[in-house]
Amino acid sequence: MTTESRYFDLPLDSLRALGAWAADSAERALPIFESRAPGDARPREAIAGIREFAAGGKRTARLRVLSLAAFAAAREAPDPAAKAAARAAGLAASSAYTHPLRDAAQTKHVVGAAAYAALALELAAGNDAASGDAEIARALAAVPTEVRRVLAEMEARGPGTARVDALMQRLDMECRGA
Repeated sequence: MTTESRYFDLPLDSLRALGAWAADSAERALPIFESRAPGDARPREAIAGIREFAAGGKRTARLRVLSLAAFAAAREAPDPAAKAAARAAGLAASSAYTHPLRDAAQTKHVVGAAAYAALALELAAGNDAASGDAEIARALAAVPTEVRRVLAEMEARGPGTARVDALMQRLDMECRGA
């Protein structure tokens, strides 16, 4: 009996394409964080770190440190919109460490930055779902083919219970053309 491998091919060039797209998404929500937590550069530094990697830089421990620092900024952020914006930056930086596993949990590394950026914009607009939906549409219009290929290798996300889960599932499904 042969079992399908739980792993798939995930070259650095694919991770670089993913990182660039994730950085673009997270950067759209960055002004929300910076206006509410002035002087805290951790999310901006995380986005700069993933941009460096996406442009051909090495995948070093520094990128993990920048990602974790952005997540710490999210925990300390003054409101939910700022928290979501900082999480978007942390997920963008961590996208370089997406595992080549056929596991739905790994899809968060692929679509998480765009989903959290959409959530941040939605929350900043007074919980206006149309703002989040518009950001998802923008992110979908910019998804590189290679990111779609990576998602196609993974199991699809389920619906989850939170708004961010719904945003991630929408990104996941629409990237797959479902």
